[in-house]
Amino acid sequence: MSRFSRRSGVIRALAAVSPALLAVKQASGQQAQENQFPRQAPPETRLPNGKLQRDEILKADYDQNVKDAGALARLSAEFQLELEKSDRFVLSLALLKKLDEMEKLTKRIRSRMRH
Repeated sequence: MSRFSRRSGVIRALAAVSPALLAVKQASGQQAQENQFPRQAPPETRLPNGKLQRDEILKADYDQNVKDAGALARLSAEFQLELEKSDRFVLSLALLKKLDEMEKLTKRIRSRMRH
């Protein structure tokens, strides 16, 4: 292979790769610029009564969690009483329904607390 054909092959390879290298360099430069200026939080939405919407949502979620926790405690006590009354060889459908209701309440409370 001659020197000329080897050089032209290297030049063609560099020409093919250079647009990708430039794109990577520009992308990394943009990321550096984005990191220098942190994004500003959106302005807080206020309700017509002047209260923050976020605060009202949190309050409503808290109130619903308290209500659901009371229902969960009531269901748990009922479940315990029915379980103590039942026989070890008999599985009551009412007990299974109470367990399902308790699970649904627990999932609702958990999902509200995560957000």
